[in-house]
Amino acid sequence: MLETSARLLKLLSLLQVRRDWTGADLARRLGVDVRTIRRDVDKLRNLGYPVNAAPGVAGGYQLGAGAELPPLLLDDDEAVAVAVGLRTAANGTVAGIEETSVRALAKLEQVLPSRLRRRVNALQAHTIALPARGTQVDAGMLTTIASACRDNQRLRFPYAGRDGDTRRHVEPLGLAHTGRRWYLVAWDVDKADWRTFRVDRIEEEPTLGARFTPREPPAEDLASYVSRQLSVAPYQHEARLVMHAPYDVVAARTSYASVHLERIDDERTLLTVGAPALEELGPWIAMIGVDFEVESPEELKQHLRALGERFLRASGQGGA
Repeated sequence: MLETSARLLKLLSLLQVRRDWTGADLARRLGVDVRTIRRDVDKLRNLGYPVNAAPGVAGGYQLGAGAELPPLLLDDDEAVAVAVGLRTAANGTVAGIEETSVRALAKLEQVLPSRLRRRVNALQAHTIALPARGTQVDAGMLTTIASACRDNQRLRFPYAGRDGDTRRHVEPLGLAHTGRRWYLVAWDVDKADWRTFRVDRIEEEPTLGARFTPREPPAEDLASYVSRQLSVAPYQHEARLVMHAPYDVVAARTSYASVHLERIDDERTLLTVGAPALEELGPWIAMIGVDFEVESPEELKQHLRALGERFLRASGQGGA
């Protein structure tokens, strides 16, 4: 059994990791009874931590927002990740956090143990950050959306999409970042379907709505789902190609947002791509630089045959 002071720190760490905990869950994690958890929660409150409690069998504990920010508990890897993230924030795609990041970094580095400060400094000294070319989004908007995803709260916002300006009412699932843009995956309540929204096209900070019961997500792998939505769904034509190269090789030669990849085996990768016209795909596929075969559609095979004959004629090897 943990000593009281160590147990309090562990309890605080657990409350910071997840939004809601039942007393029974916390008791199992800490190896104590529920009564001890209640006493420990009272001690945290006396130290200034706003721990909310809901009564009843299904009740639980939640670390709330107080008048001041209480100390956060970070392990070594978390502290390094936060420090590196703050140092690179000025070159990212989140607007308006450059000065704030510098102030927060100064506070964090002041209390970092020397062993962790050396890790952060070594990584930063040998890393060159190029300015981001993606569209910047407001940090407050990202925070609001992320909180709604965590708390299962509906969102309403005006959206400038391909169909013009509309008002959207959604149940948010998660955020995805491609390196250039931020996307929100959410259930569109009015359209009764899953949708992917570009965050930079949300025209003002979303309004929080009622809580909702989470739905079955559109895919087990959210990153793969977003990739397919960006690379295939918007286009009239879809092509499926079997690339005769390992997944990592094909991934390194293509863009996450332009193709959807699936591992077939150690030596083959299924590539799915969308295009407004099949004629655009031939030269692009050739530039990937690996052998492939077309699974579908048949029209693409015919186009590649005609393109190949044209190239042979241009090289002087084809017929007249």
